Amino acid sequence: MSSVIHTVQADRPRNRSVFAWGLIFGVVVLAAAVTAIVWMHHRDTPTLGGPFELINATTGQQVTDAAFRGKWLLIFFGYTHCPDVCPTTLSNMTEALKQLGPLAQQVQALFITVDPQRDTPQMLADYTAAFDSRIIGLTGSPEHIDSAARAYGIYYAKRLAGDDYYMDHTAAIHVMRPDGKYASSLLSTAEPREIAQRVRSLIGSGPK
Repeated sequence: MSSVIHTVQADRPRNRSVFAWGLIFGVVVLAAAVTAIVWMHHRDTPTLGGPFELINATTGQQVTDAAFRGKWLLIFFGYTHCPDVCPTTLSNMTEALKQLGPLAQQVQALFITVDPQRDTPQMLADYTAAFDSRIIGLTGSPEHIDSAARAYGIYYAKRLAGDDYYMDHTAAIHVMRPDGKYASSLLSTAEPREIAQRVRSLIGSGPK
């Protein structure tokens, strides 16, 4: 009997050690899970936007992103030969500006071409003016267009179609804050009311 009691008593320290390590491991796993959840709920917004150097199609002057500080920006990349998505999106942006009323004075809509080969400044200026004179068309060298597109997470590529070509491109409207930081994005299919509501909500929330 005494030997049995001795064996059980000798095993107790080892059992306590296993229990202690198991408890520590459990706490570590729980802490990692909580940290992951907190990070997911408080992680920063996507890193979109940045400096660009392009040409204002209306004035012919070179501009940078800094020229639009103080305004909420609606930025859309497309091209004038686009058959449906681009004209529809610009029409919706135009209507959204109307629905914003006086708040539209705090907003600047930009249409950046992904087809500088065909979209001359004059063609681009005429195109945007056909929708709303408040929309500024921006063009530039292929290198500068590519740099701007990468900064805003825009994919685009030329696709041959017989003797002609069209441009594949990301169709999204990016909303940038007056300090140049990313605020939100909308699908190109967003209705004018949705665009106006998002912008109105962001303006009401103030700077971040």
